[in-house]
Amino acid sequence: MIRSEVLKTLIPVISDTLTICNIGLPSQEMHMLDDQPTNFYMLGTMGLASSIGLGVALAQKEKVFVIDGDGSVLTNLGTLPTIANNVADNFVLLIVDNGSYGSTGDQPTYAGKKTSLTEVARACGCENVIECSAEETADVVKEALAGDKMTVIVSKCESGNVKVPVITMDPVVIRDRFMKVIEARNA
Repeated sequence: MIRSEVLKTLIPVISDTLTICNIGLPSQEMHMLDDQPTNFYMLGTMGLASSIGLGVALAQKEKVFVIDGDGSVLTNLGTLPTIANNVADNFVLLIVDNGSYGSTGDQPTYAGKKTSLTEVARACGCENVIECSAEETADVVKEALAGDKMTVIVSKCESGNVKVPVITMDPVVIRDRFMKVIEARNA
């Protein structure tokens, strides 16, 4: 399974959940598969989806789900110790580990070589870290969202991309509609 196929299996599980999605193709795939006001698409900020998601989770009670990639997490390794030391039990981070920088041409990442992001997350102090296959991802995410424990999931999938349209929605519109959902749910 490639990333877009993993995301497709997640739609019934995460639709209507506050979701922050990694820059580039993952955001474009989510936008194409299930555009929702509850989705915050990262445009132009590689490595920050997990950090922004943690901030949203710490600021309010609603469950927050983050779709990040191995390349982005490797770009911002400081996010994992930050997550470990600022526990938010309403926060679930999914790292789609395809061993490549998918949005820039599938160049290999170190996660596709010797580096295990599962072990890195544990070494940083993340207590509930689960590694799963692409095929298991939807079930693991469903269980994590139903629970009350901050969870980091590393989903191992194949590298590869599908053709997707560019998100033409203005970033301000993406932000505003996401914030309105949060405000309404926390009123």
